[in-house]
Amino acid sequence: MRPRPLPASAPLGLGLALALALLIPGPARGQDIPPAPLPPVAPGQVPPPLAPLVPPPTVAQAAPAPAPLPEGVKVVEFDAPSVGRKLKYNVVLPRGYESGEARYPVLYLLHGFSGNYLNWARMQVPGYARSYDLIVVMPDAGNSWYANWAESEGDAENAWEDYMIKDLVGHVDATYRTVAGREGRAITGLSMGGYGALMLGLKHPEMFASIGSHSGAVAFAKAAGDRLRSPQDPTKATTRRPPSAEPNLAIGVEGFSSQADRTPKGKLFATPEQADACDPFLLVKSVPKEKLPHIYLDCGTDDRLIASNQDFVKLLMAEKIPFTYAEGPGGHDARYWSREVGHSMAVQYHILRRNLAKLDPAVQPATP
Repeated sequence: MRPRPLPASAPLGLGLALALALLIPGPARGQDIPPAPLPPVAPGQVPPPLAPLVPPPTVAQAAPAPAPLPEGVKVVEFDAPSVGRKLKYNVVLPRGYESGEARYPVLYLLHGFSGNYLNWARMQVPGYARSYDLIVVMPDAGNSWYANWAESEGDAENAWEDYMIKDLVGHVDATYRTVAGREGRAITGLSMGGYGALMLGLKHPEMFASIGSHSGAVAFAKAAGDRLRSPQDPTKATTRRPPSAEPNLAIGVEGFSSQADRTPKGKLFATPEQADACDPFLLVKSVPKEKLPHIYLDCGTDDRLIASNQDFVKLLMAEKIPFTYAEGPGGHDARYWSREVGHSMAVQYHILRRNLAKLDPAVQPATP
Protein backbone atom coordinates (compact mmCIF):
# COMPACT_ATOMS: atom_id res chain seq x y z
CA MET A 1 0.00 0.00 0.00
CA ARG A 2 1.39 3.45 -0.90
CA PRO A 3 2.03 5.84 2.00
CA ARG A 4 -0.80 8.31 2.46
CA PRO A 5 0.16 11.67 0.99
CA LEU A 6 0.91 13.99 3.48
CA PRO A 7 2.15 18.43 4.81
CA ALA A 8 3.73 22.93 5.90
CA SER A 9 6.38 24.42 7.54
CA ALA A 10 8.43 24.39 10.63
CA PRO A 11 11.47 25.61 8.74
CA LEU A 12 14.49 23.37 8.74
CA GLY A 13 17.61 24.51 10.50
CA LEU A 14 20.36 25.49 8.14
CA GLY A 15 22.57 22.55 9.01
CA LEU A 16 19.79 19.98 8.67
CA ALA A 17 18.56 21.56 5.45
CA LEU A 18 21.99 21.40 3.87
CA ALA A 19 22.37 17.81 5.00
CA LEU A 20 19.06 16.87 3.43
CA ALA A 21 20.10 18.40 0.13
CA LEU A 22 23.18 16.17 0.16
CA LEU A 23 21.49 12.96 1.33
CA ILE A 24 18.28 12.93 -0.68
CA PRO A 25 18.71 10.89 -3.87
CA GLY A 26 18.78 12.81 -7.10
CA PRO A 27 20.92 13.26 -10.17
CA ALA A 28 24.60 13.54 -9.33
CA ARG A 29 25.49 17.17 -9.03
CA GLY A 30 28.26 18.33 -11.31
CA GLN A 31 28.36 15.29 -13.60
CA ASP A 32 27.62 17.31 -16.73
CA ILE A 33 30.33 19.26 -18.50
CA PRO A 34 29.62 22.91 -17.65
CA PRO A 35 28.65 25.01 -20.65
CA ALA A 36 30.65 28.04 -21.68
CA PRO A 37 30.19 31.03 -19.34
CA LEU A 38 27.60 33.60 -20.33
CA PRO A 39 28.72 37.21 -20.92
CA PRO A 40 28.60 39.39 -17.79
CA VAL A 41 25.97 42.06 -17.25
CA ALA A 42 25.96 45.13 -15.03
CA PRO A 43 24.87 44.63 -11.39
CA GLY A 44 21.09 44.71 -11.03
CA GLN A 45 20.51 44.46 -14.77
CA VAL A 46 17.58 42.27 -15.79
CA PRO A 47 18.83 39.29 -17.82
CA PRO A 48 17.89 39.16 -21.51
CA PRO A 49 15.20 36.71 -22.58
CA LEU A 50 16.19 33.06 -22.63
CA ALA A 51 16.88 31.58 -26.03
CA PRO A 52 13.90 29.62 -27.34
CA LEU A 53 14.17 25.87 -27.00
CA VAL A 54 13.55 25.46 -30.76
CA PRO A 55 15.22 27.91 -33.18
CA PRO A 56 12.72 29.94 -35.22
CA PRO A 57 12.32 28.75 -38.80
CA THR A 58 14.14 30.55 -41.59
CA VAL A 59 12.25 32.23 -44.40
CA ALA A 60 12.71 29.20 -46.63
CA GLN A 61 11.85 26.69 -43.91
CA ALA A 62 8.37 25.76 -42.72
CA ALA A 63 7.73 25.93 -38.99
CA PRO A 64 8.27 22.46 -37.46
CA ALA A 65 5.35 20.62 -35.94
CA PRO A 66 5.32 20.86 -32.13
CA ALA A 67 7.18 17.97 -30.51
CA PRO A 68 4.97 15.60 -28.51
CA LEU A 69 4.98 15.99 -24.75
CA PRO A 70 6.60 13.32 -22.59
CA GLU A 71 4.42 10.46 -21.43
CA GLY A 72 2.18 11.29 -18.49
CA VAL A 73 1.99 15.04 -19.15
CA LYS A 74 -1.50 16.47 -19.63
CA VAL A 75 -2.44 19.88 -21.03
CA VAL A 76 -5.29 21.68 -19.26
CA GLU A 77 -7.06 24.81 -20.53
CA PHE A 78 -9.03 26.98 -18.11
CA ASP A 79 -10.54 30.43 -17.65
CA ALA A 80 -8.31 32.99 -15.91
CA PRO A 81 -10.54 35.99 -15.09
CA SER A 82 -7.73 37.96 -13.41
CA VAL A 83 -6.05 38.35 -16.80
CA GLY A 84 -9.17 38.16 -18.96
CA ARG A 85 -8.29 35.13 -21.07
CA LYS A 86 -8.06 31.38 -21.29
CA LEU A 87 -4.67 29.89 -20.42
CA LYS A 88 -3.09 26.47 -20.29
CA TYR A 89 -0.94 24.52 -17.87
CA ASN A 90 0.79 21.15 -17.91
CA VAL A 91 0.10 18.70 -15.10
CA VAL A 92 1.67 15.41 -14.06
CA LEU A 93 -0.39 13.21 -11.75
CA PRO A 94 1.13 10.61 -9.41
CA ARG A 95 0.90 6.91 -10.09
CA GLY A 96 -2.33 5.42 -8.87
CA TYR A 97 -4.17 8.75 -8.93
CA GLU A 98 -6.91 7.60 -11.31
CA SER A 99 -7.69 4.44 -9.35
CA GLY A 100 -7.49 5.84 -5.81
CA GLU A 101 -9.16 8.38 -3.54
CA ALA A 102 -6.16 9.84 -1.70
CA ARG A 103 -5.33 13.54 -1.76
CA TYR A 104 -1.91 14.76 -2.81
CA PRO A 105 0.34 17.80 -2.27
CA VAL A 106 1.07 20.06 -5.25
CA LEU A 107 4.32 21.49 -6.59
CA TYR A 108 4.01 24.52 -8.89
CA LEU A 109 6.92 25.01 -11.33
CA LEU A 110 7.20 28.47 -12.94
CA HIS A 111 8.90 29.14 -16.29
CA GLY A 112 11.32 31.94 -17.11
CA PHE A 113 11.14 35.05 -19.30
CA SER A 114 10.32 34.15 -22.93
CA GLY A 115 9.39 30.66 -21.75
CA ASN A 116 6.02 29.00 -21.41
CA TYR A 117 4.09 26.20 -19.72
CA LEU A 118 5.72 23.52 -21.91
CA ASN A 119 9.33 24.12 -20.82
CA TRP A 120 9.56 22.20 -17.55
CA ALA A 121 8.03 19.05 -19.05
CA ARG A 122 11.00 18.87 -21.42
CA MET A 123 13.53 19.18 -18.59
CA GLN A 124 13.10 15.72 -17.04
CA VAL A 125 10.39 16.79 -14.59
CA PRO A 126 7.95 13.99 -15.54
CA GLY A 127 10.64 11.41 -14.85
CA TYR A 128 11.58 12.92 -11.49
CA ALA A 129 7.91 13.18 -10.52
CA ARG A 130 7.41 9.41 -10.77
CA SER A 131 9.36 9.01 -7.53
CA TYR A 132 6.85 10.99 -5.46
CA ASP A 133 3.19 11.03 -4.40
CA LEU A 134 2.94 14.52 -5.80
CA ILE A 135 0.92 16.52 -8.33
CA VAL A 136 3.18 18.75 -10.44
CA VAL A 137 1.61 21.81 -12.13
CA MET A 138 3.51 23.85 -14.73
CA PRO A 139 1.53 27.05 -15.50
CA ASP A 140 1.89 29.78 -18.11
CA ALA A 141 2.26 33.45 -17.21
CA GLY A 142 3.81 34.94 -20.32
CA ASN A 143 6.46 37.60 -19.65
CA SER A 144 4.50 39.02 -16.73
CA TRP A 145 7.02 38.57 -13.89
CA TYR A 146 4.09 36.95 -12.02
CA ALA A 147 3.05 40.31 -10.54
CA ASN A 148 0.03 42.60 -10.78
CA TRP A 149 0.92 45.38 -13.22
CA ALA A 150 0.48 48.95 -12.03
CA GLU A 151 -0.61 50.24 -15.44
CA SER A 152 -1.85 48.42 -18.55
CA GLU A 153 -2.49 49.82 -22.00
CA GLY A 154 -6.00 49.75 -23.40
CA ASP A 155 -8.39 47.29 -21.80
CA ALA A 156 -5.73 44.65 -21.07
CA GLU A 157 -5.95 42.88 -17.71
CA ASN A 158 -2.59 42.08 -16.15
CA ALA A 159 -3.27 40.99 -12.57
CA TRP A 160 -0.82 38.10 -12.83
CA GLU A 161 -0.27 37.71 -9.09
CA ASP A 162 -4.03 37.33 -8.65
CA TYR A 163 -4.06 34.88 -11.55
CA MET A 164 -1.48 32.68 -9.84
CA ILE A 165 -2.87 32.84 -6.30
CA LYS A 166 -6.62 32.87 -7.08
CA ASP A 167 -7.32 31.57 -10.58
CA LEU A 168 -4.64 28.90 -10.97
CA VAL A 169 -4.52 27.51 -7.43
CA GLY A 170 -8.30 27.67 -7.24
CA HIS A 171 -8.70 25.72 -10.49
CA VAL A 172 -6.15 23.08 -9.49
CA ASP A 173 -7.76 22.56 -6.07
CA ALA A 174 -11.23 22.33 -7.64
CA THR A 175 -10.12 19.94 -10.39
CA TYR A 176 -7.80 17.51 -8.61
CA ARG A 177 -7.68 15.74 -5.24
CA THR A 178 -5.19 18.11 -3.68
CA VAL A 179 -4.24 18.83 -0.11
CA ALA A 180 -5.82 22.27 -0.41
CA GLY A 181 -3.83 24.14 2.21
CA ARG A 182 -0.42 25.58 2.96
CA GLU A 183 0.84 22.21 4.16
CA GLY A 184 0.20 20.74 0.73
CA ARG A 185 1.75 23.36 -1.56
CA ALA A 186 5.25 24.19 -2.76
CA ILE A 187 6.34 26.56 -5.53
CA THR A 188 9.60 26.87 -7.46
CA GLY A 189 10.74 28.50 -10.68
CA LEU A 190 13.68 29.28 -12.91
CA SER A 191 15.06 32.76 -13.68
CA MET A 192 11.98 35.05 -13.87
CA GLY A 193 10.04 32.14 -12.39
CA GLY A 194 12.52 31.85 -9.52
CA TYR A 195 11.89 35.48 -8.70
CA GLY A 196 8.14 34.87 -9.08
CA ALA A 197 8.13 31.87 -6.77
CA LEU A 198 9.99 33.74 -4.02
CA MET A 199 7.89 36.88 -4.44
CA LEU A 200 4.56 35.05 -4.43
CA GLY A 201 5.55 32.77 -1.58
CA LEU A 202 6.75 35.65 0.61
CA LYS A 203 3.71 37.81 -0.16
CA HIS A 204 1.43 34.86 0.59
CA PRO A 205 3.22 32.76 3.23
CA GLU A 206 -0.13 31.29 4.24
CA MET A 207 -0.29 29.57 0.83
CA PHE A 208 2.98 27.64 0.57
CA ALA A 209 5.05 25.40 2.83
CA SER A 210 8.15 25.64 0.65
CA ILE A 211 9.34 28.15 -1.96
CA GLY A 212 12.30 27.82 -4.27
CA SER A 213 14.36 29.36 -7.04
CA HIS A 214 16.74 28.05 -9.70
CA SER A 215 19.01 30.79 -11.09
CA GLY A 216 16.44 33.31 -9.92
CA ALA A 217 16.36 36.96 -10.97
CA VAL A 218 15.98 37.67 -7.27
CA ALA A 219 17.11 41.32 -7.54
CA PHE A 220 14.65 42.23 -10.33
CA ALA A 221 12.27 44.33 -8.18
CA LYS A 222 15.14 45.76 -6.14
CA ALA A 223 16.80 47.02 -9.33
CA ALA A 224 13.49 48.36 -10.62
CA GLY A 225 12.97 50.30 -7.39
CA ASP A 226 16.47 51.76 -7.61
CA ARG A 227 15.80 52.92 -11.18
CA LEU A 228 12.55 54.56 -10.14
CA ARG A 229 14.29 56.40 -7.33
CA SER A 230 17.04 57.63 -9.65
CA PRO A 231 15.49 58.01 -13.11
CA GLN A 232 17.88 57.56 -16.01
CA ASP A 233 18.67 60.43 -18.33
CA PRO A 234 16.31 59.84 -21.31
CA THR A 235 19.13 60.68 -23.73
CA LYS A 236 21.13 57.75 -22.33
CA ALA A 237 18.33 55.21 -22.36
CA THR A 238 19.01 52.09 -24.38
CA THR A 239 16.64 51.02 -27.13
CA ARG A 240 15.32 47.49 -26.77
CA ARG A 241 14.36 45.31 -29.69
CA PRO A 242 10.59 44.81 -29.78
CA PRO A 243 9.44 41.28 -28.97
CA SER A 244 8.81 38.97 -31.90
CA ALA A 245 5.32 38.71 -33.36
CA GLU A 246 6.02 35.23 -34.74
CA PRO A 247 3.64 32.79 -33.03
CA ASN A 248 4.91 29.68 -31.30
CA LEU A 249 2.47 27.06 -32.59
CA ALA A 250 3.24 24.72 -29.70
CA ILE A 251 1.73 27.12 -27.14
CA GLY A 252 -1.64 26.92 -28.83
CA VAL A 253 -3.35 29.81 -27.03
CA GLU A 254 -5.12 32.25 -29.33
CA GLY A 255 -3.75 35.76 -28.97
CA PHE A 256 -1.06 34.59 -26.54
CA SER A 257 1.42 32.58 -28.62
CA SER A 258 3.97 35.18 -29.76
CA GLN A 259 6.44 37.03 -27.59
CA ALA A 260 4.69 40.28 -28.54
CA ASP A 261 1.34 38.91 -27.32
CA ARG A 262 2.88 37.46 -24.17
CA THR A 263 4.65 40.66 -23.09
CA PRO A 264 2.29 43.01 -21.18
CA LYS A 265 2.16 46.59 -22.39
CA GLY A 266 2.22 49.21 -19.67
CA LYS A 267 4.15 49.63 -16.42
CA LEU A 268 4.84 46.83 -14.00
CA PHE A 269 5.88 49.30 -11.30
CA ALA A 270 4.96 52.99 -11.47
CA THR A 271 6.49 53.97 -8.11
CA PRO A 272 9.42 52.79 -5.97
CA GLU A 273 6.93 51.66 -3.33
CA GLN A 274 5.24 49.32 -5.79
CA ALA A 275 8.60 47.76 -6.61
CA ASP A 276 9.43 47.45 -2.90
CA ALA A 277 6.17 45.56 -2.33
CA CYS A 278 7.42 42.85 -4.71
CA ASP A 279 11.08 42.78 -3.61
CA PRO A 280 12.14 39.46 -1.99
CA PHE A 281 14.98 41.25 -0.18
CA LEU A 282 12.40 43.32 1.71
CA LEU A 283 9.58 40.78 1.83
CA VAL A 284 11.64 38.10 3.57
CA LYS A 285 12.30 40.47 6.48
CA SER A 286 8.65 41.45 6.76
CA VAL A 287 7.27 37.95 7.43
CA PRO A 288 7.43 36.71 11.03
CA LYS A 289 10.03 33.95 11.17
CA GLU A 290 7.56 31.39 12.48
CA LYS A 291 5.36 31.99 9.42
CA LEU A 292 8.07 31.85 6.78
CA PRO A 293 7.97 28.97 4.31
CA HIS A 294 11.03 26.82 3.81
CA ILE A 295 13.35 28.53 1.28
CA TYR A 296 15.35 26.64 -1.36
CA LEU A 297 17.86 28.35 -3.69
CA ASP A 298 20.47 27.27 -6.19
CA CYS A 299 22.51 28.88 -8.94
CA GLY A 300 25.18 27.82 -11.43
CA THR A 301 28.72 28.97 -10.84
CA ASP A 302 28.87 30.37 -14.39
CA ASP A 303 25.50 32.12 -14.15
CA ARG A 304 25.44 35.89 -14.53
CA LEU A 305 22.87 36.02 -11.70
CA ILE A 306 25.01 34.24 -9.12
CA ALA A 307 26.10 37.47 -7.36
CA SER A 308 22.53 38.55 -6.60
CA ASN A 309 21.68 35.05 -5.39
CA GLN A 310 24.69 35.10 -3.08
CA ASP A 311 23.57 38.51 -1.81
CA PHE A 312 20.15 37.08 -0.97
CA VAL A 313 21.76 34.15 0.86
CA LYS A 314 23.91 36.57 2.87
CA LEU A 315 20.74 38.41 3.87
CA LEU A 316 19.13 35.17 5.02
CA MET A 317 22.19 34.34 7.09
CA ALA A 318 22.29 37.82 8.62
CA GLU A 319 18.61 37.54 9.54
CA LYS A 320 19.10 33.96 10.86
CA ILE A 321 16.47 32.63 8.46
CA PRO A 322 16.77 28.90 7.70
CA PHE A 323 17.28 27.96 4.06
CA THR A 324 18.78 25.40 1.68
CA TYR A 325 21.30 26.69 -0.87
CA ALA A 326 23.50 25.05 -3.47
CA GLU A 327 25.88 26.09 -6.22
CA GLY A 328 26.87 23.76 -9.01
CA PRO A 329 28.70 23.86 -12.32
CA GLY A 330 26.65 25.36 -15.12
CA GLY A 331 25.14 28.52 -16.50
CA HIS A 332 21.74 30.04 -17.19
CA ASP A 333 20.46 27.21 -19.37
CA ALA A 334 18.26 24.13 -19.65
CA ARG A 335 21.13 21.71 -18.99
CA TYR A 336 21.64 23.18 -15.53
CA TRP A 337 17.92 23.38 -14.68
CA SER A 338 17.24 19.84 -15.94
CA ARG A 339 19.80 18.54 -13.48
CA GLU A 340 19.08 20.73 -10.47
CA VAL A 341 15.29 20.48 -10.49
CA GLY A 342 15.73 16.86 -9.45
CA HIS A 343 17.38 18.07 -6.24
CA SER A 344 14.84 20.77 -5.50
CA MET A 345 11.92 18.39 -6.03
CA ALA A 346 13.42 15.91 -3.58
CA VAL A 347 13.99 18.56 -0.92
CA GLN A 348 10.59 20.20 -1.32
CA TYR A 349 8.78 16.86 -1.30
CA HIS A 350 10.49 16.04 1.99
CA ILE A 351 9.36 19.39 3.43
CA LEU A 352 5.78 18.74 2.32
CA ARG A 353 5.71 15.29 3.92
CA ARG A 354 7.10 16.66 7.16
CA ASN A 355 4.42 19.30 7.33
CA LEU A 356 1.59 17.01 6.30
CA ALA A 357 2.66 14.54 8.95
CA LYS A 358 1.85 17.18 11.56
CA LEU A 359 -1.74 17.20 10.35
CA ASP A 360 -1.98 13.43 10.07
CA PRO A 361 0.44 11.34 12.19
CA ALA A 362 -0.21 8.36 9.89
CA VAL A 363 1.76 10.16 7.18
CA GLN A 364 5.43 9.42 7.65
CA PRO A 365 8.14 11.81 6.44
CA ALA A 366 9.88 10.71 3.27
CA THR A 367 13.10 8.82 3.87
CA PRO A 368 16.15 10.49 2.32
